[in-house]
Amino acid sequence: MKWNTKVTELLGIKYPIIQGGLAHLAYADLAAAVSNAGGLGQITAMSLENEEQLRQEIKRVRELTDKPFGVNYAIGQHGRPYEHMVQVAIDEKVPAISVTGGNPKGVLEMVQGHGIKTLVLVAARRQAEKAEELGADAVMVVGQEGGGHLGRGDTGTLVLTPQVVDHVSIPVISSGGIVDGRGLMASLALGAEGIEMGTRFIATQECVHAHDSYKKAILEADENSTVVIKRSLGTPARALANNWTDEILEIEKHNGGYESLKTYISGDANKQYVHKGDQESGYGWAGQGAARINNIPTVKDLFDSILTEAENIRNKWSK
Repeated sequence: MKWNTKVTELLGIKYPIIQGGLAHLAYADLAAAVSNAGGLGQITAMSLENEEQLRQEIKRVRELTDKPFGVNYAIGQHGRPYEHMVQVAIDEKVPAISVTGGNPKGVLEMVQGHGIKTLVLVAARRQAEKAEELGADAVMVVGQEGGGHLGRGDTGTLVLTPQVVDHVSIPVISSGGIVDGRGLMASLALGAEGIEMGTRFIATQECVHAHDSYKKAILEADENSTVVIKRSLGTPARALANNWTDEILEIEKHNGGYESLKTYISGDANKQYVHKGDQESGYGWAGQGAARINNIPTVKDLFDSILTEAENIRNKWSK
């Protein structure tokens, strides 16, 4: 079956499936595998140390695939400069970029006129409207079920997606709790033109930077296995529950503030868990959709499974 949507047309991809930015995990191996499977794979820019590392990752993706790919910019990391990293995407003429975690204005202004497609992650209707005003080509709408950083509200994907669809004219991509063909079809039924998945792509063979114990924790998760941390800082984010997140929540409960939390919520603590598998010295992002993940396939096999399930649903609806 054909899966043409406004998102596939915009990005030049075969299927309306986008891989999330995945801090410290989304590098060339995974991005190329997703793009080769027909979706849009992405590199995580701000997890890299400098421009040269990003340039090398972009070149490596191009060695592994001739399909479109993207570069993700998580710009809300305590004011860390991003302009030099965006310039690399411009210089290398990447097909697409996505912006998460902060005001996208500066990034969108930098890439304007360079032929780069722009996606902005939002968690509220007003954010989506603002992204459209700023010139974004599409918005990715993340509900409260998602992993990693979320919106300050508690609105779920099922409600937020059609709310945004009804208030913007650019394509909407649904995110949060989506891991399979049912999630794809549900999103399309809500008016979205595609889906973004994060947690589901961690549990794949090509996500080589994710430690086996991290993937195992995702496989063993149920619907109660994640918690939202950093609410007290105004930057809520969903992670797998463990002793480390318990410590974070306890500090937040007693109004510890950023200085008390910074060691616990640092990128180093995140890497300790996701790269080294040390569950007692760090944390790993994951959405509630982890409860629906029970295998670690290749990206190609994952796409086949999602599309087969979606096509079965489509056939059922047509009867």
